[in-house]
Amino acid sequence: MHPARERVAAVFGRSQGSGYLLTPDLILTAAHVVADCDAPTVVVPGGVGRVRCRVVWARDDRRRCDVALLAAERDVVTEQALPDFEPLVWGRSYDLRVWPGAQAIGYPQVQRDGADGLDTEQIVGTLKPGSNLLSGRYALDSDHGAPAPPGDGGSPWAGMSGAAVFVDGALAGVVCADPAGWRHGRLTVTPSETLWQDFRFLQECLIAGHKPTSRSLASPRQLETEAFERRLRDYIVGKSGELTIIGLTLGDGEAETWPLDAAYLSLELTGASRDAEGGPLPSPRRAEEALAGHKRVLLRGAAGSGKTTLLQWLATITARGDLPPGLGHLSGCVPLTLPLRTLIRKGELPRPEDFLAAVAAPLAGLPAARGWVTRRLAEGTALLLIDGVDEVPEADRRRTLAWVKDLLAAYPEAHYVITTRPSAVREGWLADAGFAELELLPMSRADVLAFIERWHNAAGQREDERLRAFGESLSAAVVAKRDLGRLATNPLMCAMICALNRSRRGHLPHGRMELYRAALDLLLIRRDREREITVGLEGPELEQAQTALLQKIAYWLIRNGRSEIEWHKAVEILERALPAMPAVAARGSAEEILRHLVVRSGVLRQPTSGTLDFIHRTFQDYLGARAAVDDWDFDLLVNHAHDDQWEDVLRMAVGHAPPRARAELLAMLLERGDKEELHRHRLHLLAAACLEQAPEIAPDVRARVEHAAAELVPPRDVQAARALAGAGSAVLDLLPGPEGLPDEVAHAVVVTATMLGDDRAIPLLARYATHPSLRVRAQLAWAWDRFDTDHYADAVIGRLAYEDAGEGELEFVVKSDDHVDALLRLGGRPRVRVGGEVSDRWSVAERLLGRWRVTPPRRPATPAAAPPPPPAT
Repeated sequence: MHPARERVAAVFGRSQGSGYLLTPDLILTAAHVVADCDAPTVVVPGGVGRVRCRVVWARDDRRRCDVALLAAERDVVTEQALPDFEPLVWGRSYDLRVWPGAQAIGYPQVQRDGADGLDTEQIVGTLKPGSNLLSGRYALDSDHGAPAPPGDGGSPWAGMSGAAVFVDGALAGVVCADPAGWRHGRLTVTPSETLWQDFRFLQECLIAGHKPTSRSLASPRQLETEAFERRLRDYIVGKSGELTIIGLTLGDGEAETWPLDAAYLSLELTGASRDAEGGPLPSPRRAEEALAGHKRVLLRGAAGSGKTTLLQWLATITARGDLPPGLGHLSGCVPLTLPLRTLIRKGELPRPEDFLAAVAAPLAGLPAARGWVTRRLAEGTALLLIDGVDEVPEADRRRTLAWVKDLLAAYPEAHYVITTRPSAVREGWLADAGFAELELLPMSRADVLAFIERWHNAAGQREDERLRAFGESLSAAVVAKRDLGRLATNPLMCAMICALNRSRRGHLPHGRMELYRAALDLLLIRRDREREITVGLEGPELEQAQTALLQKIAYWLIRNGRSEIEWHKAVEILERALPAMPAVAARGSAEEILRHLVVRSGVLRQPTSGTLDFIHRTFQDYLGARAAVDDWDFDLLVNHAHDDQWEDVLRMAVGHAPPRARAELLAMLLERGDKEELHRHRLHLLAAACLEQAPEIAPDVRARVEHAAAELVPPRDVQAARALAGAGSAVLDLLPGPEGLPDEVAHAVVVTATMLGDDRAIPLLARYATHPSLRVRAQLAWAWDRFDTDHYADAVIGRLAYEDAGEGELEFVVKSDDHVDALLRLGGRPRVRVGGEVSDRWSVAERLLGRWRVTPPRRPATPAAAPPPPPAT
C-alpha cells in the first residue's frame, strides 16, 4: 500500500470528508466536501494540527468528475516527516480489466472513537473500470460488508468522500459517492484519467510543486509498451536535447553543439490568438506562455527565427515530462517530430503507423511499436511537431494540407504544432481546423544581449578573459550601433555575429550580405586555416573551389524545391562540374571531394547516411543565389518570385549582382508585377525589400521601386507590414498618421514602424499613442526596447492611454533597469510585466510604487465549484 499515514487527511469544509496529500501542502479531495467553503481546514495523523486551506481548483459536474485541490497555508506534516515524503505516482487504466486488492483510507463518520473523535477506515475491494462507463466513473466494490446505516437514513460511508484509491501503489482515483441500490457495498470513484485530461488541474499541480507522473494499471502487454515508451522518450531527448550553435567549435573533431538546457533562449510570440483563459492576447508573450493551453498551433517565423529550435525544446521537455505550468496540458504526451523537408522527398507523406520510422527508426521494429502511434493519437497523448511547411514545394502544399486535415479528422484529440515561414501559407490556413496562429517575433534587445551572453559562455568565456572582453564589447556595440542592432534580430544572425566578432577580433562586417560572406569565409576557409588543420585533400585549389562546388549543390536544391539531396545525386553534380576544374579534379574523385566538403566545410552536413543538406536554409539560399547570378538566370529568378521558397533567393541575388545586373533584375521584377494582378502586391513588396541589399543602383530604378512601394502604403495587415518593413527606413516617409485608418490598418502601420527600429519613427509612433485600439497601443508598449529608452519614454510611453476603454487594461513591458527608471520618472503604471534583464532594483521600484500591479506568471482562475448534489457520502 503506497500511502503513509501522514498523507491521509481529514478535510473539513462544507461537510466533513477525506483527502490525500500530494505534497506537504497540496491536498486532493472531493469537490462536494469543500463546495463553496471559503476556508476549509485539513488535518493528518501526527501532523501539525488543523491548517487553513484555499481551493485552487475544483470541478464537480455531477457525473464524470468530483475532485478539488486545496493549497494549505503551510505544511500539514511535521518537519520530521518531510524526508519520507516520497513522490506520488498516478495509475491510469487503459482497458476494462478489474483490479482486486484496491484500497482506500478515509475518515468515515461511523468510525468515531469513544470521545467522538475521528479515526480511519481502510476499505479493500475491487476496482472496476467497466462499471459506470456512461457516467465516466469507476466502481469500487468492497470485499466486506458495509457498516449499519445511520438513523437519519444517510450513507454509512459518510466522510469517505475524497479518499484516494490505490491499486498496486498507484493513485487510481478519488472516492466521490455511495450510489443507491447497492446496499452500500459499492463506492463510485473519479478516475485519475479524468484529471489527466484537465489542463487546469495539471497546471495547478505544477504551479504548486507537484509534477504528475503516471504508470499504467497494466497487463503484461501494457508493461512492455511502457518499457518501449521509456526507451523512445530517452531516444527523443538524446536527439532533440542539443542545439547546433553556428560558428562555435568546441574542439577539433567535435560537433558544434551545446546542451539545449544551456543554450536555449525562450523567444517572444504574438498572434491574433487567445490565451489559456480565453482572453485576448494583444501583447507578445514568451513561448511557454503563448502556447499555454493550445492543442493546435500554426507557428510562423522568418528564416533563422528559431522555429525548429522551439520544436526541439518542446520535444525535449515533453519527452522528459519536465513541463512549465503553462504547458501542463502536454503532461503524459509523447512528442513526434516530423520534418517535412525529409518526408516530402520520399514521395507520399507517411501514414501514422510510419511516423516512428521517421522519428526513431532504430526503435520502429520493436514488437511494442506495432499500433503504438495510432493508439497514442486516438487517446490524445501524442504531440505531433510538423516542421517546415515552407520547405514543401508550392505544388505539393495542397496535398500537404489534405494530409494534415486527414490527420485532424482521424485523430482530433491529438496535439499539433506546425511551423512555416510567414509567406508560405495564407493567414488562416488552418483556422477552420481550430489552429491558433502565432508568430515568432524578431529578438528584442534584451534577447540579443542574453543570447550573446549564452553564446560566449558556451564558447568558454568563464575561462578566457579575452573572449569575455569580446563578448562585452559586442554587447555594447549591439546597443550603440543601430545598423548592427538591426542585423541581430534572430538566433542565426546573432550566432554568426558572435562567431565573426571572436574570429575578427571585434571588427565586424557591415550589412547583411557582407555578414553572410564573412560567415562563409569563416566556416569554409579561415576556421581550419587558423587552427592549422590539414586533412587529406586540403590544398589551395580545393580551398578556393569549395564555394563554387557548394553553390552548384545549393542551386540544384533551389531549382528542385528541395532542402535535402541524395548522396549519389550530389556526387553526380560534382562529377559534371569537375572537368572544368582540372586542378580540383586532380585532388580526388567526386565522391572523395564531396566527403571532404561534408567533413571540413562546416556548411554541408549529412543528416542520414544517404542524404545531405545545409546547416541552415539561409546558407543554401545565399549560395544558390550567387550561382543564379553567375549563370545570369534572371528569367528563372523572376518567374519564381511569387513562390515564398524563392523570396530570400531573390533578395540575395540582388545583393550578389553588380549594379547594372541588379537594376535589370529589379526592373524585370517590377514589370512582371505590373502585368500580373494576382501577384502584383507580393512582387512589388519584394522589389522594395530588395532595396536593402542594393547599396548602389540606378536612380531611375530606385525611384520606380519606391513608387511601387508607395502604392502599397498603408499596409493592409501584419503580413504586409512586415514585408514593407523589409524595404528599410525609406518607407518611414510614406507611412501615414492614424487619422481615418481602420484599426487593423493602424496596427499594421505601427508594426512596420516599430520593426524598423529607427528613432526617426518616434514622432510618427507618438501620434498613435492615444489610439483607441488596445492592439495598437500594446504594440507600442512592447516595442520600447527597439528605440532610445528616454526619447521613446517621453514621446510614446508617457502618452500611451492605459485606462480600461472596453478592450482591457494596457500592460506595459519593462525589459531593463532603464525602463524601470523611466517608468518611475513617469509616475508608474497600473499594470506592468517584467521581461528581459531587470535587476533587483525592480523590487525596490515595486515597493516605491505600491499601486503598480506586477503581472505574475499566468495561471488560470479557479473555477467556482458547482452546487453539489445531496452528498451520498
